[in-house]
Amino acid sequence: MHIETLKVFCDLVDLQSFSLAAERNFITQSAVSQQIRALEDKFKRRLLERVRGRREVTLTTAGEVFYREAKHVLTAYDQLHENLRGLVGKIGGTVKVATVYSVGLHELPPKVGEFMSKFPTAKIDLEYSRTTRVVRDVLNGSVELGVLAFPEAKRGLTVTQMPSNRLVLICAPDHRFAKKKQVRARDLNGVEMVLFERDTPTRKATDKILKAHGVEVKKVAEFDNIETIKRAVQVGFGVAIVPLPSITEEERSGQLVVVKLAEKDWVRPVGVIYRTDRNLSLAAKKFVQLLETPGIS
Repeated sequence: MHIETLKVFCDLVDLQSFSLAAERNFITQSAVSQQIRALEDKFKRRLLERVRGRREVTLTTAGEVFYREAKHVLTAYDQLHENLRGLVGKIGGTVKVATVYSVGLHELPPKVGEFMSKFPTAKIDLEYSRTTRVVRDVLNGSVELGVLAFPEAKRGLTVTQMPSNRLVLICAPDHRFAKKKQVRARDLNGVEMVLFERDTPTRKATDKILKAHGVEVKKVAEFDNIETIKRAVQVGFGVAIVPLPSITEEERSGQLVVVKLAEKDWVRPVGVIYRTDRNLSLAAKKFVQLLETPGIS
C-alpha cells in the first residue's frame, strides 16, 4: 500500500466525488475505484457504502475509523517532509489555499507574487469558492488555508486578521451620485441598488449597516459574483457597495465612479483561517505572515 492510495481515499471522502478525487490526483475515475477496492481487499473490510443511483460517498463504521487514521498518517507524512526541509532551512512544497472571488482575484495576486519571489521552491495553489465552502474545505483538510472576508471565529478554527479595506459605493459615470465626493447612508434611501446574494458576508454587513440607519434601498438584482455586479452597475442597473480593491481598474479606466461612504462602519475585515489542531507547513506559516503585513488593501 502506497501513501498516495491513502490520499486518494481521503480526497474522495473530503470532496464527495470520484471525478474530483481523480482530477486532484491526476488519475482516472476507474483508478480511484480500483484503489478503494484494493484497500478493502487488503484490510478485509468494506469502507464505503454503495447505493445504486446515488452519488454521495458514505463511510461505513470501518471506513470512518480508516479515514480518521489515514488522515493522521498523511499529516505525519507531510510533517516529515517539513521537518527534513527545515533541517536545511529550505521552504518548499505546495500550500493549498481556498479563497472567495473578491479577495482572490483582486487582493491576493500581489502577495502571491511576493511570496513566490521570496520562496521560489514553494507554490501557492489557489482555489476560488463561496465562503461556506471555503470554511468547509479548511475544516475537512482539503486545503491548508482559507482567505475570506468577515472571517468568523468557529470551534476548531484559528483566525488571523489581515489588513481591512473600505467598502465604497460605485455607480456609472452618468449617475447622479457620480459628481459627489461622498454619500451618507441616508442618501441611499429608495435608491436602486445591485446587491450581493443574501447569504454572502458582505451583503449581510451591508444590510446591517443600512438597517441601523433606517435606510431601505430598491433591490434591482442580486449576484454572487463581484464581476457581474460591476458589469450590472456599468450598464445602468443602479449603484452597488463593493470592497475598494475590487474596483481599482474600472475607476482608473473611467468605466465606473467610486464614491466614498461617509460613515466609519463601511469597513470590510479580511482574514486567514486554518485548523487549530493542524501544524501549518513552513511555507504556509510564511504565507500567513506575509498576508498579515499591510499592502493588500
